[in-house]
Amino acid sequence: MAKAKAPRRTLDSYTVKPINKIIKPGDCVLLRSSDPSTPSYVAKIERIESDGRGANARVHVRWYYRPEESIGGRRQFHGSKEVFLSDHYDTQSADTIEGKCTVHSFKSYTKLDAVGNDDFFCRFEYNSTTGAFDPDRVAVYCKCEMPYNPDDLMVQCEICSDWFHPACIEMSAEEAKRLDHFFCENCSSESQKKLQNPHNTRQSDAKVETKRRRR
Repeated sequence: MAKAKAPRRTLDSYTVKPINKIIKPGDCVLLRSSDPSTPSYVAKIERIESDGRGANARVHVRWYYRPEESIGGRRQFHGSKEVFLSDHYDTQSADTIEGKCTVHSFKSYTKLDAVGNDDFFCRFEYNSTTGAFDPDRVAVYCKCEMPYNPDDLMVQCEICSDWFHPACIEMSAEEAKRLDHFFCENCSSESQKKLQNPHNTRQSDAKVETKRRRR
């Protein structure tokens, strides 16, 4: 008679000994890729299990996809640290975990003073079968009408408050950084009136930033 398989235990936490880190359900982690030329995979831990002795731990994960792993591939507005929360669930050995990471909301990520190696952000959920995104629409900026990439330098019009890529308004990044005022093409006639009116003189209001620090 075949020996009955020992039941597996659900764990509240587990220490990954190679990295000496405690993981728990809800944590985001980096998992080792079988191809050393590709970056670590990003996943969210759903459940942790082990055998009856507390060994051979396995993690049930929900994968985050990088833009280049999606059906449509990486696009211009995707940030370098952007990932999509997918509907792809899997089970992996806990020994493949290389470290813990943080997947921020898009809003929280843009408020970081500095972005670390283990910081990512997510603004979309991704259907790995159909390639569909949720939400399927986001705000767009600039003349190019592209969603915001927090890695890009942008300037803000003082009147309409829209943001523009310097290249889209025939301006270099260096020129953008030296701006005292910026008014977009549609608002330029009104801006000239403001600058010519001595009662409206004020310090530089031009906003030039990588919108990662946008408030």
